[in-house]
Amino acid sequence: MNSVRFPSESAAHARTVMGWPPADSVWGRDTAAVRRDVAAIARTVAAYEPVLLLAATEDAAGARKACGGGVEVADVPVDDLWLRDSGPVFVTGPDGGPAGIDFRFNGWGGKQEHPRDGLVARRVLEALGVPRVEAPVVAEGGSLETDGEGTLLVTESSLVNDNRNPGRSRDDIEKTLKELLGVRKVIWLAGVRGEDITDCHVDALARFAGPGTVVLSSPPPGSRPDVWTRVYEQARTALETATDARGRALEIVELPEPDPARLGHRGADFLGCYVNYYVVNGAVVLPRFGDRHADERAAAVLRDLHPGREIRPVEIHTLAEGGGGIHCATQQQPAT
Repeated sequence: MNSVRFPSESAAHARTVMGWPPADSVWGRDTAAVRRDVAAIARTVAAYEPVLLLAATEDAAGARKACGGGVEVADVPVDDLWLRDSGPVFVTGPDGGPAGIDFRFNGWGGKQEHPRDGLVARRVLEALGVPRVEAPVVAEGGSLETDGEGTLLVTESSLVNDNRNPGRSRDDIEKTLKELLGVRKVIWLAGVRGEDITDCHVDALARFAGPGTVVLSSPPPGSRPDVWTRVYEQARTALETATDARGRALEIVELPEPDPARLGHRGADFLGCYVNYYVVNGAVVLPRFGDRHADERAAAVLRDLHPGREIRPVEIHTLAEGGGGIHCATQQQPAT
């Protein structure tokens, strides 16, 4: 009998799951603009693999029109578009078939009310006919990054946090994650609590670009010391001394963020992070922010890290103003 396995994002996908923000979401007057960003991502991904877009009944027709016939719309209501966090985390189960872990999304530690999103994982798995596993810990998909070979990369700030897992120690949470995901080694980065809604998810900080290789989001040249430069420095120090599940030292590839001065006016929550890209069947979908030099550099770095895949930049200005990115808006179901 096979053990549970958490495939890497670069493994083959059966589909991508996304969400269509409703009219009564937190986006308010920006709803139309963020829907355009979601549609642009969905159309791009659909050129490479099936896309299942979750939408309330009253929003389905508009979602179909915006996204085109290549995107399947499912009658599942959502509160927001962040399916990486509210959706199930797919694994290969002990029988070799798919399973989905419901990490009991609670609005990033109760920071927002998400009654519909709290049920999304269950409803997606029911719609797909995939067995559901209810996790005994609260987490989001954006807090879990794997190399597909038994190594998990996480931030302590988003998991060992009383707003999600009160009273539970890091060792206890690590043991649970190993059992749920079938990983053998967990690499902990400190992160930072309370500075963003996610408490510093790892998918906007460090990602596996392949076994033994981590791409790390680094501050743009000339950045002054602040809480985020300290997060980066701690992460780099931890990764330099870490080994993966197979005992390999990690190669660290830095991916500098765009220069804020070249982006025009951006809000306090704007996520200018290329590391929040998404790997699909045959392509890498990454954000384009408008700093031409940084945009081109990011595309070149990711082309080298993911040979054989097309590089597909997508502008997501409104979505990024909400503190997330392309990876945050997508969740893959691995092919089995």
